Amino acid sequence: MIDLLLVLAGGLVGAPLRYLLGVDAKHRLHSAFPWGTFAANAGAALFLGFVSEAVTDGDLGSRLQLLLAVGFCGALSTWSTFSYELLTLTSARRLALAAGYLLLSVLAGVGLSFAGAAVADAAF
Repeated sequence: MIDLLLVLAGGLVGAPLRYLLGVDAKHRLHSAFPWGTFAANAGAALFLGFVSEAVTDGDLGSRLQLLLAVGFCGALSTWSTFSYELLTLTSARRLALAAGYLLLSVLAGVGLSFAGAAVADAAF
């Protein structure tokens, strides 16, 4: 039961943060590029890389991993919104923008995961 509460607590912070990033990006940037989702996914990838490396090294406990990796990062990142935005961009025939979003998201996500792991490795 404690494990479920930790996941819920992490999600309670991650989900509203993702929403607020999207609202703020739309309000500030007025762009067809989905910067809010991109920022949420990129930030989650960076943080998850850090947390995963710290857990692998034994520096964070399994309960903290549930809170941060499963709960917070799971709620902060969003595959479904990313997929929906790609579908919306392609349906609107904004193919170059959709391709750029796809490529940038994948490269940033993977690269930032490795960067987060490297930071954790250096820190611990």
